Amino acid sequence: MIKSAFYLLQAAPGGNSAIMQFVMLGGILVVFYFFMIRPQMKRQKDEKKFRENIKKGDKVVTIGGMHGKIASVEDDSVLLEVDENVKLRFEKAAIRSSASPQETIKK
Repeated sequence: MIKSAFYLLQAAPGGNSAIMQFVMLGGILVVFYFFMIRPQMKRQKDEKKFRENIKKGDKVVTIGGMHGKIASVEDDSVLLEVDENVKLRFEKAAIRSSASPQETIKK
């Protein structure tokens, strides 16, 4: 009889252990959301807003590191003037940031 009571006492904390594991897992998910997922979504939103507001004359940097000035803007592409009489066409998605210090996207 004493052995059966001993086994019951050992089993009691096991139920709380499972609940604590779910609480810890939930806590980890909340931490991941606020420190990783949410900032990434904000950064993507800012980059999309930047690309939508590109206009002629803006100085930009492409994802490949090419610096230039926007010569013209079309639907999904831009014509980038990299030197005198040297113009290259890029997709808007290839524009990483502004070359102007006050307009640079926060990283």
